Amino acid sequence: MLYVLIAFFGGLVTFAGARAQQRATDDATFRKLIDGYCAAWSSGDPNNAAKYYVKEDGMVFYDLAPFSYNSWKEYDLGVRKELLDQMVSGSLTAGKELKVTRRGNIAWTTVPMHFSAKMKDGKTIDTPVRYTGIWEKKGKSWLLVHEHLSAPLGG
Repeated sequence: MLYVLIAFFGGLVTFAGARAQQRATDDATFRKLIDGYCAAWSSGDPNNAAKYYVKEDGMVFYDLAPFSYNSWKEYDLGVRKELLDQMVSGSLTAGKELKVTRRGNIAWTTVPMHFSAKMKDGKTIDTPVRYTGIWEKKGKSWLLVHEHLSAPLGG
C-alpha cells in the first residue's frame, strides 16, 4: 500500500511539473506570436500579417472598424480600405498581461494592446485595444481562426 501511495504522489508531482513546463512553453510561444503579429500590423502591410491567419472562407474576424470580416481575403481588402490607406503611420503594441489558455490544438489568448496612428488628414488615433485571439495548430504553425479587437467606448 505504501508503494502505491508513493507511486501515486510521484505521478502527481510529475504531472504538475509537466503541466507547469507546458504552460511556460505556451506562454513563450504565444508571446512571440503576439509580438510578431503586432510588428506585422505595425508595418502597415497586411501581407506581413497574413501568415498569422487561416485562409479558409467563413472564418470571422472582428476588427475595430468596420464590424467584421468573413475571411482573410475580406479582412485584407477591408482593412486596407478602411484604415491603412488613410494612415501615414501606425503602431500596435501588446501589453505584458498576455493570458494563454490551451486545450490540445486550440488556444485562446487575451491581451490588452495599444493602437496609435497618424492619419493622412492630420488627425491622430491613440487608443487602448482589447484583444482576443483563437488559434488553431495546423501542422507546426499556430494560426488565427478567429479574433476580436475592440476599443473601450470613448477610446
